[in-house]
Amino acid sequence: MVNIPKITVATLAEMKRASEKIAMLTCYDYTMSRILDGCGTDVLLVGDSLGMVVLGYENTIPVTLEEVLHHAKAVRRGCRRGLLVADLPFLSYELDPKEAARNAGRLVKEAGVEGVKVEGGLEVASSVKEIVRINVPVMGHLGLTPQSIHRLGGYRVQGKTPQSAEKILTDAKVLEGSGVFAIVLECIPSGLAEEITRKVSVPTIGIGAGPHCDGQVLVLDDLLGLYGEHLPKYVKQYADLKSEVSKAVGGYLQEVRQGRFPSPEFEYG
Repeated sequence: MVNIPKITVATLAEMKRASEKIAMLTCYDYTMSRILDGCGTDVLLVGDSLGMVVLGYENTIPVTLEEVLHHAKAVRRGCRRGLLVADLPFLSYELDPKEAARNAGRLVKEAGVEGVKVEGGLEVASSVKEIVRINVPVMGHLGLTPQSIHRLGGYRVQGKTPQSAEKILTDAKVLEGSGVFAIVLECIPSGLAEEITRKVSVPTIGIGAGPHCDGQVLVLDDLLGLYGEHLPKYVKQYADLKSEVSKAVGGYLQEVRQGRFPSPEFEYG
């Protein structure tokens, strides 16, 4: 988009104050980065969901820092306006705050990201503070945290009991106090998300958390209908590109096998 200022963490804070909704999407490559950025997407997230939708892993846990770096570099080349954030993958920030800061710093220095995302609340607060101390913006992530699926017992809605809801709210306040610039709220009741959004000063970004968050995020491949057949309840599929791609590839295969492609208009004389 032309003449639209660069999105920064300060922009997102101002959007919350002005009650402007924030639109965030995952992105994993240069081509999609150019498209999303050109459409005016506010935040591009190089999510560890790349492990499932790009690399074919069963879940996000096997994703390495090197893999996130590789994809973040590609997205950086196509992202000019949007804020570029990347996930710190499992075991890259939980054990040692110094290591967490070093890994976050690598994503900024080597891939050009402008923020990192971590999962968890009180248990990762020391790492969040250390990353912020070296001037790397941090986005939090509460509720359903995919890196914790073995402890959670799978992909389940969180915060349904008073005790678990209170913990998520407390963790949100802890993250706010630790210096995060935003918090992703995943798969929690809408009312809880609304309460957190009202009680924290930083923007909340919902995914399966209802309409009351300051913004929304979806996995791009889900939105486009490219990944999987069983979508979570919270996903709205805006296109069915899997069918379109299959149709295009099927047409190409048929024409090649029948000797109809390349026809004369695609030849050099």
